[in-house]
Amino acid sequence: MNFTTKIPIAKSSNLIDYKAQILSLGSCFAGNMAEKFDYYQFQNSVNPFGIIFNPVSIENLVSRAVNKISFTEKDIFFHNDLWQCYEVHSELSHPDKNYFLDRLNQVLSDFHFQILQSSNCIITYGTSWVYRNTSSQSIVANCHKVPQSQFEKEMLSVATIEKAIQNTIGLFQKVNPNCKFIFTISPVRHLKDGFTANQQSKAHLITALHQAINDNAAIHYFPSYEIMMDELRDYRFYAEDMLHPSQTAVTYIWERFSENYMTSDCLAVMETVDSIQKALDHKPFNPDSERHQQFLKTLQSKINTLQQQFPHITF
Repeated sequence: MNFTTKIPIAKSSNLIDYKAQILSLGSCFAGNMAEKFDYYQFQNSVNPFGIIFNPVSIENLVSRAVNKISFTEKDIFFHNDLWQCYEVHSELSHPDKNYFLDRLNQVLSDFHFQILQSSNCIITYGTSWVYRNTSSQSIVANCHKVPQSQFEKEMLSVATIEKAIQNTIGLFQKVNPNCKFIFTISPVRHLKDGFTANQQSKAHLITALHQAINDNAAIHYFPSYEIMMDELRDYRFYAEDMLHPSQTAVTYIWERFSENYMTSDCLAVMETVDSIQKALDHKPFNPDSERHQQFLKTLQSKINTLQQQFPHITF
C-alpha cells in the first residue's frame, strides 16, 4: 500500500537485527506484532502474564519479576470456580489452587529471565482507564468478572502514567542496562468508554510517553495509534467489530515498523524467511513428481543455509 502522506517517525534502522531477543508486553495489539515476529522467525516472547492494558499494572508485574517477589496465597482468590489473581489475565486462572500458584511463580521466573536476556522490549499501552479494588485500593490488571460494585473506575493522570513508564524503564535497566525500548499506543479503540473518553485516554498515554522519553537515545516511540487514525483513516482497515485493525492494517503497521527499526541485513533475511514460509505453504498439484522433489531439495538447502547463520530459526 502506498500513501502520499506518512507520519514522520524518528528513524533508527539499526535498532533490531536478526539476533535480537525481543520481549513484547501490553495490549492485544502486542500480540498482533508478536505474530509477525514469530512468522519472520525472530526470538520473541509476548505477554507472559497475558494481555495487560494499563501502564501501572505492567509496571507492577515488571517490579515483581525484577525483584523476584513470589506470588503467595494472599495474592489469589477463588471466584467462579477458579483461582484468580488481580495482577494477571484470566487465561492463567485454574481450578487447582496449588497448581495455579506454582504456575504463576514459574511464569514469574521465566519472565525474570526474559527481562535479563532481552535486547529489545516493546511495550504497547492500551488505555488510561483502570479499575481500583475498593477493599485493597490497588489497581487491578483484570477484574475477572467480579461484581463491578467492588471496583472504582478512574482514569490515570498523565503524571501517574509518566511515573509508571519511568519506573518500568528503571526496573529493566537495573538488571539489563543494555536493553532498548520501543513504546507504542495500541490502535484498538476502547469504545465501551465512549468516543470522547477513548480519545482522552489515548491522549493521556501519548502525552505521558513523550514526556517520559525526553530524547533518551535508548527509548523510541512508534506511532501505531496515529498511523491507524491518520494514514489508515477508513473503516475498510478495521475488522468486523470496527474496533480492531484488520489484518491488512496490521500488515501495513508492521511494514512501517520494519522499515524504521530493522537493520538492512535484517530486512534481507526477512525476505528469505518470507519466501521459505510461502514455499512451505505451497500445495503441489503432483507431490510425487520429479519437479516437486527437486523443489523440496532446493527449499531444504535454503533452510539449512539460513539455520547455519541463525540456529534459533525453526520451520
